[in-house]
Amino acid sequence: MASTRTTVYLHPKVYRAAKIKSAATGKSFTEIVNDALILSLKEDEADLAAFDHRTKEPSRPFESALKDLKRDGLL
Repeated sequence: MASTRTTVYLHPKVYRAAKIKSAATGKSFTEIVNDALILSLKEDEADLAAFDHRTKEPSRPFESALKDLKRDGLL
């Protein structure tokens, strides 16, 4: 698959850590950044799937939780 060239502004310490990881693992800087982005997107996908799965669960309004905390003397 063809790559797309882009500019990303990183915190200097994040950049340095990624460069060190690149040297230590033998992976290119591009691979390190790409792998991190893919991992983050996979986590998002898992979160969305879990959210979709839980939409059928009953919900408890926040106000109800606050009322219970107040009743129990915690607020």
